[in-house]
Amino acid sequence: MRIIIAGAGEVGFHLAKLLSFESQDITLIDIDKDRLNNAENQLDIKVIKGNSCSLSILKQANISDSDLLIAVTAYETTNITVCALSKQLGCKRTIARISSEEYINENADVSFRKLGVDELISPQSLAADEIQQLLDQSAFTNSYEFEDGELTLIGAILDGTVPFVGKSVKEAASIFPDVHFMPIAIQRKGTQLTIIPRGDTEFNEGDQVYFITLKEGVSEIYKLTGKIKESISDVMILGGGRLGYNVAKDLCEKKFNVTIIEQDKTKALELADKIPDAMVIHGDGRSIELLEEENIDSIDAFISVTEDSETNIMTCLMAKSKKVKKTIALVENMDYFQLSNSIGIDTLINKKLLTANTIFRYIRRGDVLAMTTLNNFNAEILEFKVKSNSKISGMKIKDIDFPRSSIVGGVIKNGKGIISLGNYKIVKNDIVVVCCLPRAIQKVESLFS
Repeated sequence: MRIIIAGAGEVGFHLAKLLSFESQDITLIDIDKDRLNNAENQLDIKVIKGNSCSLSILKQANISDSDLLIAVTAYETTNITVCALSKQLGCKRTIARISSEEYINENADVSFRKLGVDELISPQSLAADEIQQLLDQSAFTNSYEFEDGELTLIGAILDGTVPFVGKSVKEAASIFPDVHFMPIAIQRKGTQLTIIPRGDTEFNEGDQVYFITLKEGVSEIYKLTGKIKESISDVMILGGGRLGYNVAKDLCEKKFNVTIIEQDKTKALELADKIPDAMVIHGDGRSIELLEEENIDSIDAFISVTEDSETNIMTCLMAKSKKVKKTIALVENMDYFQLSNSIGIDTLINKKLLTANTIFRYIRRGDVLAMTTLNNFNAEILEFKVKSNSKISGMKIKDIDFPRSSIVGGVIKNGKGIISLGNYKIVKNDIVVVCCLPRAIQKVESLFS
């Protein structure tokens, strides 16, 4: 596939990195020479310095022969313009990153396809959805639902009281034969190494483990890991920007008690008018005195989504010291995103990473239905729909030549989730959830194509 990426920022670079594992024909366009040099030195791609809105630059990138144009610059007007130009120049498919959710919400009134934009991706909407889901499974470090919860991905850190610590995956399965979950990824305490577990892989104290489970398995994991499913009703949000507004509005509609702290007085007054059901406080959320005045110790969840990553991290740490049940921090720097365990915050979210992973889903050729990246893990979760001509159709899982760095977490068959073991036979229309390291994506994908 011939792909052109406009914008070599963190989203564009991350996309190019993911695609480079598959030997795709990638061209990266940006006006920043340093960004291009960094990408060219690390990745096997072609780079072009210039304005992606320039017709001559697009023609230099062979836009007329391209399968996909992904516009992920920092400016939505540029992204929409690049898509429109590229479509007219012969590009088969276009995707634009936008900052205004209005374009998505009002898509029925305006046809962006007629303008030349096939898909619109909003980082704000993706982050708001992610926060909603994290609050639903408040005891865990991360969660993700497949097919309305028929299979659920949840992550937890194991302490010494967990009954299967010190035992292998196979031993744990024999001790708890009726438990409906499958471990799919492990990271040892104090390391950045992601392990795809096998039968002889041992659970250790301090491990961060991701499980795929059924609906009934969620409560089982709560019980086995010693986590307490605490209800979330009182939420404090620091930062009244677009993301803070969206999250607060959605939570108020679901009858949460929401408090917003915003430092800018004008913005605070606007928020009070727009979201009358929320309590809006004008003040500096970095002030411990202010947080204590607003009874932070009685808050169930603290969400920090200001434009400053350091502020978000520090305020979440303050909230955690006050025994807040769930803390979520927005970070713009992907380097911080790799440190969530050691920082001590429940969950970090990164809009750029969410955007890149969502766009990546549209590029897959193996009928990928969804994709997510595990928080702080170098692993991807892919959801495939099996076709009649898929290589694995009609095969038992144990007989499939899956790479060692991948594992089947579960299957959704006729709308029902199944924790599938080795003897399960995969058939047409099964939806299969696979966890794999980046280097295994191409091989796994080929099995479903």
